[in-house]
Amino acid sequence: MNYLNLYDTAAAYIHSSFEAGVVTIMMNKPKKLNGWTNEMMDAFSSAFEKASQDELIKAVIFTGAGDYYSAGVNLGGTLKLMAPKKLHQLIVKHNEKLFDRFLTFPKPILVATNGPAIGASVTSATLCDGIIAANTSTFSTPFAALGITPEGCSSVHFARLMGDDNAQRMLGTEGWRPNGDEALAAGLVQWVVPKDHLQTEAQKIAQGWVSNARSRTILAGSELSELQAVNARESIELANRFLGADFLKGQFKFLWRKKKRMPSIVFLFLWLLRPLWKHFL
Repeated sequence: MNYLNLYDTAAAYIHSSFEAGVVTIMMNKPKKLNGWTNEMMDAFSSAFEKASQDELIKAVIFTGAGDYYSAGVNLGGTLKLMAPKKLHQLIVKHNEKLFDRFLTFPKPILVATNGPAIGASVTSATLCDGIIAANTSTFSTPFAALGITPEGCSSVHFARLMGDDNAQRMLGTEGWRPNGDEALAAGLVQWVVPKDHLQTEAQKIAQGWVSNARSRTILAGSELSELQAVNARESIELANRFLGADFLKGQFKFLWRKKKRMPSIVFLFLWLLRPLWKHFL
């Protein structure tokens, strides 16, 4: 059955199905690479909330439709022109809430990456109970290339998962993008399977968790309270960097090249007017 068939707004972005105590929540905007617009994030957050309250659901599989798991947060579709202090507060609140949704979810979550995963879609996955990757998957956290700070607790959690060297390779200037097998060897994911077997194998793992009455755990033994504190700190650091001159200028140029005129103008105004408002943050 379609778990969201009564929720039209969510159903426009999410497809879901229920079997043997497991709900599969599938991002369903493949032509947009399952990018995390405000609408997409609202849709899967709503689906998570409903799953957390439904006693029949014992575990969740979170995955994507098409060739991409997710291209990550769509900045051009999430940031709006407003007073810089208010925008700073919004970024902090939005970022912290996004990852807190994964951290505090009370039931086991298995992330099934059906293809490339970028940015927040990677870091959020590491806050779940496990990651099963299709052999077509790659994992990219291009924070250094974008001129922003790590998010999703990755400044602490990545090193625990993969060791300091591999964490720095992904988070630093090298911008390492491990494929499925490389991510498995590094410790970022726990299973790799052919793409056409992904959903079947994910269902087997999740049903095994249900049979064993598995409780919610976080990878690498990280504690919830510590990661929540890390998330809060990273959210402030990220907001500071988002409103820095280099980032604003870079986003304007990037979006303009992509012919996304209205979002690019938002960043242009923030960049040009920054000397007037930077002292009031």
